[in-house]
Amino acid sequence: MSKPDDLAQRAKAEVSAMAKQGLAHPSTKPVLTGAAIGAVAGLVLPIATLPLGLAAGAGYAFWTRIRR
Repeated sequence: MSKPDDLAQRAKAEVSAMAKQGLAHPSTKPVLTGAAIGAVAGLVLPIATLPLGLAAGAGYAFWTRIRR
């Protein structure tokens, strides 16, 4: 398991690279897909809302990309 500061550094580097490279970056499409799935789940589930589902889906997809 990685240290929290290492994880924070990887997250910062990943977000920066995604912002610079856009859809060419390998993490962008999975994170956008996770956001879309979360948004649909937010519409379907009675407790969650669209923005909450979108954020949760994107966050989970991003987490799975950086936790290696």
